Amino acid sequence: MEYSQNFSRRQMLSRCSSGFGMLALSGLMAERSYAGLSAFKPVPHSAPKAKNVILCYMSGGVSQIDTFDPKPLVNKLHGKPMPVKVERTQFNNNGNIFGCPFEFKNYGESGTPVSSLFPHVGECIDDIAVIRSMTSGVNEHAQGNYAFHTGFPFIGHASAGAWVNYGLGSENRDVPGYVVLKSGEAGVPHGGVGQWSSGYLPAQNQASIVDIDKAEPVRNITARERDEIQRSRLDFIRTLDTGFKTAIGNDAQVDAAVKNYETAYRMQSAIPELCDIKGESQATKKLYGLDAKNPMTAAYGRQALLARRLVEKGVRFVELTCLPQFPGDGQAANPWDQHGGLEKGHGMMAQQVDQPIAGLLKDLKSRGLLDETIVVWATEFGRTSFSQGTSGRDHNPYGFSVWMAGGGIKGGSIYGATDEFGYHVTENKSTVFDLWATVLHQLGIDHENLTYRYAGRDVRLTDVHGNVLHDIIV
Repeated sequence: MEYSQNFSRRQMLSRCSSGFGMLALSGLMAERSYAGLSAFKPVPHSAPKAKNVILCYMSGGVSQIDTFDPKPLVNKLHGKPMPVKVERTQFNNNGNIFGCPFEFKNYGESGTPVSSLFPHVGECIDDIAVIRSMTSGVNEHAQGNYAFHTGFPFIGHASAGAWVNYGLGSENRDVPGYVVLKSGEAGVPHGGVGQWSSGYLPAQNQASIVDIDKAEPVRNITARERDEIQRSRLDFIRTLDTGFKTAIGNDAQVDAAVKNYETAYRMQSAIPELCDIKGESQATKKLYGLDAKNPMTAAYGRQALLARRLVEKGVRFVELTCLPQFPGDGQAANPWDQHGGLEKGHGMMAQQVDQPIAGLLKDLKSRGLLDETIVVWATEFGRTSFSQGTSGRDHNPYGFSVWMAGGGIKGGSIYGATDEFGYHVTENKSTVFDLWATVLHQLGIDHENLTYRYAGRDVRLTDVHGNVLHDIIV
């Protein structure tokens, strides 16, 4: 046998111990217990109604009874003990019934009630389907954030954005297919960046975080050397990676590395151009609240405007992040989390996001983009109808509200219901698996068929759960 210093692992297995190692590997490979190697090839079950997704994620736990699920009895019984069993809460400092401090008004032809926290979103209610029966299996922020984004309450699984990007691929080779936007002091929700991960999917599907207020929206995005030198360096690295892949056999992660190098190279010009909104009209900037006196409104408005610019460029999945109520207040990770001072806290957070989100919906609609873009407004769980202390609410995973718009979603509709205290779901109980199954359905993908072979099983975003919410789609 000719001596070589460059044994691959497979060559070593085939040449040592009479090749028994390679024989064992062949048996394992035949069982397909290794990670998937090839990209999912979607076979649309029907014509897609949407091409892109924008997620407006309200980290911290938004109160359903103060936003999109009015409960008159809660106000009537304010200050009285709960007449039904109270489940264990996060802090177990439970008080009496806490009436909603905000007024509700019926909006649109549908007459859907929306609280005074969201007057701008209320103007768009005929394009929105409110899901009042969402539930979660967890009651803590980090677990809730992971459960919403990945379907599992712990790190290691692929985010919904990564799954959408994996299933459909990018429409634009110059920018990533999955982008998370930040501005100002917007924080990463509890649990960290792992909730935006590609998990076991090829690495090019994970989120790229774009901090739109920084001189470099993406770290090291500014070229440090001449283009011809970069191109030569990338070509050399591609040659090495191709040789390595040939030696070890097909490998999805090597392919992902090569794709990421090339995307990063093209992002050097694409991302600064996308983040430059000087060419947008003053009317458009005003629509999103960029002229607002509240700097948080303006900052979130820049995210919303950039989200529209990204989907215009073919980015599959864009997520917006909330800012803290005050710079440096320690609530960057979960700014909607009001265990005390709910009236003030929810009021400030709604003022931050209401006009920008409504501006996004109106702008998408005026450009014909809302028909092909699903906008999701969501939080990890809701809040109790009884107080924590005197002026806050604790976590409530048993029934809360989220909403969807665009992309074939039935506007002006309400799905599901909670009891007269807004505490437990009483009709059409829903889960995050149902939500993502519905999103995938509108994108033309059967959620049960979007799978990836990993650790001996075909994993998927909806695990072994999920039903399409047909009542909220056209």
